[in-house]
Amino acid sequence: MKKILIIQTAFIGDVILATALVEKIAISQEKYSIHFLLRKGNENLFQNNPNIDKLLIWDKKNKYFSLWNLLKIIRNEKYNKVINLQRFFSTGFITAFSKGKETIGFDKNPLSFFFSKKIKHEFGNGTHEVARNLKLIECFTDTFFTKPKLYPSSNDFESVFYEGKYITISPSSVWFTKQYPIENWISFLNKIDHRIAIFILGGKGDLEFCTLLKNKITHQKVEVCAGKYSFLESAALMKNAQMNYVNDSAPLHLCSAVNAPVTALFCSTVPSFGFTPLSDVSVILENTTHLACRPCGMHGKQKCPEGHFKCGNFKIEPLPTF
Repeated sequence: MKKILIIQTAFIGDVILATALVEKIAISQEKYSIHFLLRKGNENLFQNNPNIDKLLIWDKKNKYFSLWNLLKIIRNEKYNKVINLQRFFSTGFITAFSKGKETIGFDKNPLSFFFSKKIKHEFGNGTHEVARNLKLIECFTDTFFTKPKLYPSSNDFESVFYEGKYITISPSSVWFTKQYPIENWISFLNKIDHRIAIFILGGKGDLEFCTLLKNKITHQKVEVCAGKYSFLESAALMKNAQMNYVNDSAPLHLCSAVNAPVTALFCSTVPSFGFTPLSDVSVILENTTHLACRPCGMHGKQKCPEGHFKCGNFKIEPLPTF
């Protein structure tokens, strides 16, 4: 069987969105053994995925040592196709020297002149990131849109089972200006029907912030789950929620990958960047007032450059009906 390597060594959300390529290739007429290269720490996203035959892990704590070892492995695999979703030198280097029969990547990668095929990367025109990525494989699949997909197991669903109605919120973000202001979260959560449970999700590093938020609201049925659940357990919890409230960050894409209902909150970033939700039930909320400073960057910033953070000044409305 022919072998194909997909390269996406960025953060959680980017890897989740890259699963759309896995889904597309898995149903293509020409069959491939699909291998996926990702950064260490994200490999659990692919548990139970029936379409992945092999994971290659890049330990970025030992970045260059790990890179050289990976390159040896990749060259020995003799891939028929190497697909690079990233625009950075390191993955361009892996792609260019992979010995893959065909190498495909974006023209903005600094080593793209070594690739067999270069695909124009267009950003900010409203094209979804998944659609941008799928352009890389159109030449041997088709032009139809395919959603990203994760595969929580029955054990994942059992471990997060809750008998009553509930919502989840994912209030944290690596970037401050992507994070909906805590005072707005407090105002919103205090209006939630007391019969509806609230689960606060996040990673281990978000525990302090999530606990602070819980202590500031009056709603009684609140559980802080930051650091408690795996990626797939969190996705399972989101799947059966009445609604999930998320920033423009990885939890948004977790929802998309299991078709969970989602309300996405865009502060400093904008939907036209192409990272909007793909769930059947999805809502986008943002400050609709014209702000000359918005967006202030593709990824957000550690603090508001203007000192006012007006882009976070909007309310979550309407409240859900239960």
